[in-house]
Amino acid sequence: MKIGKKIENFDLILESGLKTNINEFFKKKMLIYFYPKDDTPGCTLEAIEYSKLKSKFDKKNTVIIGISKDTIEKHQKFKLKHNLSIELASDESGKLCKLFKVWVEKSMYGKKYMGIERSTFLIDENQVLIKEWRKVKVKGHVDEVYAFLSNLT
Repeated sequence: MKIGKKIENFDLILESGLKTNINEFFKKKMLIYFYPKDDTPGCTLEAIEYSKLKSKFDKKNTVIIGISKDTIEKHQKFKLKHNLSIELASDESGKLCKLFKVWVEKSMYGKKYMGIERSTFLIDENQVLIKEWRKVKVKGHVDEVYAFLSNLT
């Protein structure tokens, strides 16, 4: 997956239980962000920030989908608890994490483990990857993404 190249087609399982295909979204831009785990401080803040700006992203013809390896049930509880307005998708199998190369070795307190590297991808209406942010720090990120999107149109 490279910037300027069309991404391969994939399916999404949304927190509503709906299984959909990315082709169904491609009259819009798609902002996909990967995050480690529902209901943790950074992931909660990021989801709330995206939800706060959702109407602005809508005006830019952009759908926002957060993806983690959490179950549909965890996503539903997370979305309800924090009144999130964005879509959440489950990747329990890790297939999307591998496709986007966000399943990486991480280290905490000297211990190595595999996990999701917080990352964001902007895909245009023609399924072309136009921007990616890797190793995202939550503070200020959503505003940075929106500013980039605003400069496109």
